[in-house]
Amino acid sequence: MAVLSWKHHTLIQSLLERGPLTEKEFHLIFTGITGQNLGTHQGKFNDYLLKINRELSYVQLDLRACRDPYDGRVYFGVVNNVSDDQSKLGTKYSVPQIAFFKAIVETIAQDVTAEGTICNLDALNIKLENQVLNSSGSQSQDVPAAFKNFTMSHKEKTLDQLVKDKWLCYTEDDNIGLGVRSILDLRSWFHNAGVPSCQVCNEAGFKAKLCPNDGCVVRIHHYCLKKRFSQKGVLVCPSCETQWQYQPPKAEPIEVENEETEPVQSQPSSNPGPSQPSLRSKRKRQRLNDAETAGCSSQESGANRKRVTRSSAHPR
Repeated sequence: MAVLSWKHHTLIQSLLERGPLTEKEFHLIFTGITGQNLGTHQGKFNDYLLKINRELSYVQLDLRACRDPYDGRVYFGVVNNVSDDQSKLGTKYSVPQIAFFKAIVETIAQDVTAEGTICNLDALNIKLENQVLNSSGSQSQDVPAAFKNFTMSHKEKTLDQLVKDKWLCYTEDDNIGLGVRSILDLRSWFHNAGVPSCQVCNEAGFKAKLCPNDGCVVRIHHYCLKKRFSQKGVLVCPSCETQWQYQPPKAEPIEVENEETEPVQSQPSSNPGPSQPSLRSKRKRQRLNDAETAGCSSQESGANRKRVTRSSAHPR
């Protein structure tokens, strides 16, 4: 077993305490503790990550990178490779909060339009009863009291906390998207859930551009598409050879600055802690008013939310 130096420990600790960091932030920390610039020492940086991951593997952890499909930036983070009852004991979120988060993730991941977002009102109107399954895997009629007592106010506070902890994000058009922590942690879940992959990078394509041909299932991330266009000028679908039209996405995640200097937790607590001022306050009320004015559908959510077909959802 290789011995990690204080420099390796500093890199690990920075990710554990501050949560996922952008590539630029993580590179600056590496340069600060080693005195070496990545422009000329990329191999050294890769060796550090390799040695760290060898040691983290003994405790089922992994230091990995991902690209955020909302803004195209690369992030680094430490994730847990095991999902069992013991690992769930480390979470700070309650059972209803986890069920609420799961329903949001499933709704976004299963959207055939690959918008990568859910309307705020649709999220708030998700019925947790739909997340209760019996031993056979079908919906159970026995709904826990905690689920029944999970009010709209609880959902709003949970959304704020999930955004603060980077499990979710708010986009500029006031919708809810998946946060960078979810993108890092849920890579295996996306694959097992059958979420279509990007044709270029093979990562989950829950936020992607669809092939203009309604009969084609190819989807490509916006940043992958942009890179292809910059290289070729004109791009055709690698499957059906339909010519693609590219427009940069307008919605990018809004980064929420933590008011506290305390490190954030790395997992989605039965006791979220002392009550804190809402991160949105007036903005939250304005978002709800705007969504109501725009006629955001909130009749059905989560597992009951009606899915449009690929042909009817595809922009003409």
